[in-house]
Amino acid sequence: MSIKIYHNSRCSKSNAALCALESKNTELTIINYLENPPSVNELKNILKLLGIVPLTLMRTGETVFKEKVKGKNLSDEELIVLMHENPILIQRPIVIKGNKAVIARSEEAIASIV
Repeated sequence: MSIKIYHNSRCSKSNAALCALESKNTELTIINYLENPPSVNELKNILKLLGIVPLTLMRTGETVFKEKVKGKNLSDEELIVLMHENPILIQRPIVIKGNKAVIARSEEAIASIV
C-alpha cells in the first residue's frame, strides 16, 4: 500500500521521517505541502485520520499563529482555512497509509504506520 508524506525539506524531523520511509522501500508519494498546501477538505480528512482537533495540528510557535490565532476564539472551520492559507502552521511531517495517519516526529510514530 502506498504511503503519502506531507514533507518540508527544511525540517530535520521531516527529513528524518522521509529517510526512514525511503529505507523501507515502500511506494511513496512526497507532497511539499508548503508549495502545494492541502485543500480544506484534505485537511478535514487528515484531521479525521489523525483523530485530533485542528488546534492540535497547528504549530503554535509560528509568527502567523501568534498573529492570527493566539488569544482569538476561532472555530475549527476557521482554523482549517488558516492552515490551508498558511501551511507553515501545519505540524510536520504527516504520514498517511490507507485509513491511518500519524504526525511522524518520532521513530515510534513512523514504525506504527509502516
